[in-house]
Order: sequence, then structure tokens, then C-alpha cells
Amino acid sequence: MLTLRPAVASDAAQILQYVRDLAEFEHEPDAVVATEADIARYAFSEHPLISVTMAEWKGQPAGFALWFLNFSTWEGRPGIYLEDLFVRPAFRGHGIGKALLQELAATAVREGWTRFVWNVLDWNEPAIEFYESHGARVMREWLTCRVQGLALRRLAESRE
Repeated sequence: MLTLRPAVASDAAQILQYVRDLAEFEHEPDAVVATEADIARYAFSEHPLISVTMAEWKGQPAGFALWFLNFSTWEGRPGIYLEDLFVRPAFRGHGIGKALLQELAATAVREGWTRFVWNVLDWNEPAIEFYESHGARVMREWLTCRVQGLALRRLAESRE
């Protein structure tokens, strides 16, 4: 009933739709500026920067995990950073989210990578409980820092 597979270039539109659906769920529907061309460029070029695992339930698009490699300087090895995991509401309750987490964990173990990391919004208690129930430790002592937009340009221009 459940199929997990690496995304292919013809999935770019579906991936973008999942991104938009996730933004809607996270109360940020207007925040997505990514395009299908962006997905194609960064996932399916000669040197892709992102990987995408697609989930299908009985042949129907059900969800995805979009991820890329990070690196631990202390351990001297890469790990997986999960940028987005989304299961369409109609397909929740079938273990698809868990299967996507298991698939990425298996990839990390198979490749000898050391970590599997992601962020979760602090208000999303069901997701936090779900992740913790599968062995994740919410690292509340670490805070995410982000520089973007005008602040990013100003930081770049401040070089001497």
C-alpha cells in the first residue's frame, strides 16, 4: 500500500505543491516564493543540493521528505538535515510519516552518517510528541539563527 521512492524530475510540481501545503499548515501560505524551476534546479541538476523522498499510498501522492546533507565537524562525518516532512491530511494515520523518518534514518545508517536533524515549530505539540515517540530529542538548548533578505545583503556588504 505504501511506496517510498526517490523523487524524479517529473515530480517537481508535486514537490512544490507539498511545500505550499506545508506552508498553509504552518500558517504561512504566502511565504512560499519557490518555483517548480527552483525545485528542478536544486534537486535534479548534475550536482543536486537537495534530495526528496516521495511517499505514495495505493499509487496516490501522499507526502514527501525533502532533505540534504549537513556536516559534524566534531564527528568528522555528514548527517541528514530534514528540511520538510509533509503527509497530506487525507493520508495521515497510515504510518507514512513514520515510514519517511525510518527511510531517512536507514539511509544515514547505511551510509555511515552520524546524525539525523530537523526543526519543529514550538507550537506543533502533536509533531513534537510524534518525533519524541520515535527517539528524537528536542534540543531546546539550541536556538536557530537566521539571516535573510535585507539583513543578509547588509551582512554581505559589510565585508571590508
